[in-house]
Amino acid sequence: MSRPVWLVSARRSPVAPRGGALAALDVDQLAAPVLQAALADAGVPASGVDEVIFGNGLCGGGNPARRVTLLAGLSQETPALTIDRQCCSGLDAIVLGARLIESGAADCVLAGGVESYSRAPERHAVDSQGTVSPGPYARPPFTPWADRDPEMAEAAAALACEAGIDEARQAAWTVESHEKALAAERAGRFSGELVAFPGVARDAYMRKLSIATCRRSRPLAQSGGHALHAATAAVSADAAAVVCLVSQRFLRKNPSAAFCRFDGAACAGGDPTRPGLAPVAAASKLARATATDLRALRVAEVMEAYAVQAIACVEGLELDRPGVNRSGGALARGHPIGASGAILAVRLFHELRREAEGAQGLAAIASAGGLGTAVLLRHARA
Repeated sequence: MSRPVWLVSARRSPVAPRGGALAALDVDQLAAPVLQAALADAGVPASGVDEVIFGNGLCGGGNPARRVTLLAGLSQETPALTIDRQCCSGLDAIVLGARLIESGAADCVLAGGVESYSRAPERHAVDSQGTVSPGPYARPPFTPWADRDPEMAEAAAALACEAGIDEARQAAWTVESHEKALAAERAGRFSGELVAFPGVARDAYMRKLSIATCRRSRPLAQSGGHALHAATAAVSADAAAVVCLVSQRFLRKNPSAAFCRFDGAACAGGDPTRPGLAPVAAASKLARATATDLRALRVAEVMEAYAVQAIACVEGLELDRPGVNRSGGALARGHPIGASGAILAVRLFHELRREAEGAQGLAAIASAGGLGTAVLLRHARA
């Protein structure tokens, strides 16, 4: 029988576009202050951490989680693991941490994601003869079939065509995402989650937009008369996010003032040519496993890699629209690949804490290759 898992703190850095306010920081410098803040909020001594797990997609190897752990001042005896499922990585790191606690293998895990798009190394392909490609490539293949491995913007444009989600609806969703983020900032809704860095204490990208401005922005792809514009896609970004996961046994020895219960998670695969729909499969799988009516959820944080993808997922899951990304989404922040799923979890944690005890919420994200991850949290007391 699995043991209960609790989230007792959740912190994130500001999100800054690639080449922006966080560009000088490498992944360990980005994540270490966030990890320290999450640990301090939880009231957990560094010696009480059993494992550190980070998601990352672009660093190029070297186990950045270990670098973060050491730079943050944790003991050298603390193990650390880096995982890569591209955009799902940060949320998957949290799921993996929860599974360790459920199984009894750990009592306290710090988990999240970190990404520096600004500091990502160049990659060069090597052919079967050992010849290095003369030029770098932007991304690795996500399937073994070139004809079923579309660029993400092309896949999103094809989804817009198939689902009939036109440019005006995409623009309207984008404008609303920015409006909600700006309103949340004015109301101080991010104050409990953000860790300030020198020169940057807020998400840098959110702004006042109009539908006309969105539709005038640069076209990224087109399918069947449906154009996908730059303003309706999340910008490449730098950020880190961390949550502290603990067992009930740990919680009894180290009381925490506020927390959420981990109610379950599911990962699922789908059509690699329509990766944006994978969260529908993952969240539906999770709903069946936990007997949860997703339509009744008070809060949901759904990844906005593209406006069309967010619209299709929300409609496919029949989520309550006012509860989705109610303080804005990635369209208003940016998309720091390996950190994005962890940011959703941090946002969900803080949104749920504003709800009555017992309220449930969903975090869901898609990844290249047709993969999705979904997590259910509940505002609860041990």
